[in-house]
Amino acid sequence: MALTTYTELKASVADWINRDDLTAVIVDFISLAEAQIERTLRTTQMIVRATASIDGEYSAVPADFLETRTVKLNTNPIQPLQFETVDSLDSLRTQYTAPGRPQYFGIVGTQIRVVPVPDSTYTAELIYYGKLTKLSSSNATNWLLTSSPDIYLYGALLQGAPYLQNDERIQTWATLYERGLNDLKIADDRGSTSGGALLARTNTFGVRYV
Repeated sequence: MALTTYTELKASVADWINRDDLTAVIVDFISLAEAQIERTLRTTQMIVRATASIDGEYSAVPADFLETRTVKLNTNPIQPLQFETVDSLDSLRTQYTAPGRPQYFGIVGTQIRVVPVPDSTYTAELIYYGKLTKLSSSNATNWLLTSSPDIYLYGALLQGAPYLQNDERIQTWATLYERGLNDLKIADDRGSTSGGALLARTNTFGVRYV
């Protein structure tokens, strides 16, 4: 059976568990697998670039944000911002009481915080790991299903095993799922020397919170 589209994935999961009465639940298995994948997988295919104008201490991260790689100001010269924890930013804020060019950043919930508070509007570039484009009836495939359908299949089967009370299969699906993730990470590491694709998207990064 082909395994290149959302419909084919659902059919394959049903075939592997030998059930034809769980159409709606299989959708949940796939969604749960996607959530688990996003918590652990970080590859070059997930790297996204977003730009925005920053004029306040807090700005919204993009809607598909998972994890930061870098933040820099597109000044002359380019200025990378240094990552700091929330507590460290609080301490730095007491030192940088006057507005100025931001030097530090951190993630606070769904916002990026910069210190010091900008003294003018700066163009910033955020490089980050973005979420998967979720499979659905209106989105038949994505890069992960195309490159690694085994991760989707075994991930969905792993999520479905407790629902089916099929505990003896959990370890089997978990082993195959983890092997797929590890193989993809190894392949990604080998390919990283030739450069990963940065995805340019229009995001909400830069919406000011006051």
